[in-house]
Amino acid sequence: MSEQTDVIVLGGGPAGYAAAFKAADLGLTVTLVEKAENPGGVCLYRGCIPSKALLHVAKLIHEAREAEACGVSFGEPSIDLDKLRQFKDQVVNKLTGGLGQLTKARAITYVRGTGVMRSSNDVLVTLADGTESEHRAAHVILATGSAPVRIPNVSIDDGRVMDSTGALALADIPKSLLVVGGGYIGLEMGSVYAALGSKVTVVEMTDGLLPGADRDLVAVLEKRIRTQFHEILLSTKVNSVKALKTKLKVSLEDARSSSTQSFDRVLVAVGRRPNTAGIGLENTKVTLNKRGFAEVNGQQRTQDAAVFAIGDIAGEPMLAHKGSHEGIVAAEVIAGHTTAFEANAIPGVVFTDPELAWCGVTEDEANRRGLNTVISRFPWAASGRATTLDRNDGLTKLIVDAKSERVLGVGICGVGAGEMIAEGVLAVEMAATVSDLKLSIHAHPTLSETVMEAAELVHGPSTHVFRPAR
Repeated sequence: MSEQTDVIVLGGGPAGYAAAFKAADLGLTVTLVEKAENPGGVCLYRGCIPSKALLHVAKLIHEAREAEACGVSFGEPSIDLDKLRQFKDQVVNKLTGGLGQLTKARAITYVRGTGVMRSSNDVLVTLADGTESEHRAAHVILATGSAPVRIPNVSIDDGRVMDSTGALALADIPKSLLVVGGGYIGLEMGSVYAALGSKVTVVEMTDGLLPGADRDLVAVLEKRIRTQFHEILLSTKVNSVKALKTKLKVSLEDARSSSTQSFDRVLVAVGRRPNTAGIGLENTKVTLNKRGFAEVNGQQRTQDAAVFAIGDIAGEPMLAHKGSHEGIVAAEVIAGHTTAFEANAIPGVVFTDPELAWCGVTEDEANRRGLNTVISRFPWAASGRATTLDRNDGLTKLIVDAKSERVLGVGICGVGAGEMIAEGVLAVEMAATVSDLKLSIHAHPTLSETVMEAAELVHGPSTHVFRPAR
């Protein structure tokens, strides 16, 4: 006999548990299927959260070393790898355990296992002990997430070749590490290992790091991390990885030449793919696009009236916070509310040091679309707060509609950019103008003042940067 419920959610990551929690809050009966002991998904167990815990430690190491410039010396750090892993695991266990308690408080039926669609309304769950249970619901929300992309000529069967999950395990601190991929995962994990003492080399196929982010913002980050990494090789590809007894032999190729280098470990971080295979979509009317994402409308509905898709499987950007909002929309639609996912500004944050964050329209996108814009940049060299932190290596920029002066996009590279970008998101979503930003008094001395002064620069000089009036 199938267990009947209003909603079944397949996947307990930030998209899935947000959907389940919202549906329960709206009075629906909910079954949440997830193979881990508690909700959390890749983000909490093997992604966002553990990586940020390690990046916090990396930042502490850098700050301790850089304190010498201020007259404070701590000496070289001593790394206790067991305690570092314990710290990371404690963070994960605290947050996932909290989600488990919230699941119980909402009377959600939590089924630990892996679900497969038998039809539009029926799900067969293989439980942790290998047994099976059948579940039926009026609606199913697919939130099965994503997995690291594998490269056939690189992802060999050797424990020294890691994906992001393996890198977060911190099996050891390799003397040398090759990071394949110059995106946010590669740069974040490369930063962690570099701080812990590894000699890190980054290889990126394209001609620049962090494709998708504006080049002037990336330049600020790249200038600093080049001092932390051993080498950054752009327009370079990995032809092969060969396992030797003590090393991994890697063949590299750029436009001019080929070379061979040896590394203790290799981290493959070239992106993620949606987990849409093997979940029984062939038994439904759900359709996929050419990239394997489930096709959905603004209400997160698939082509199957009973099935919704949210999070990484529903398309880019593959970000936890985007998935959470999609989950809330799906739950509200199922509950009969009139709602849709219509975000104008989904923030992206790279938690390196400095952090890089952006939202809304980027400058590159504005140029591609032929938008008539004004670009305003405020250098942190003119920021009093940045100077007190001895971190003038920052930049705040606004992308503004030239006619209406509406803020279309915001980009920030610098210390704490991930926190600061929230003001940019609010400005874009509320259709704020540059006058709204410049007339809103910002506390002094703060890094957030750079947003206010970037707005002032649209019309001419700001308080701390002189520029002739337009």
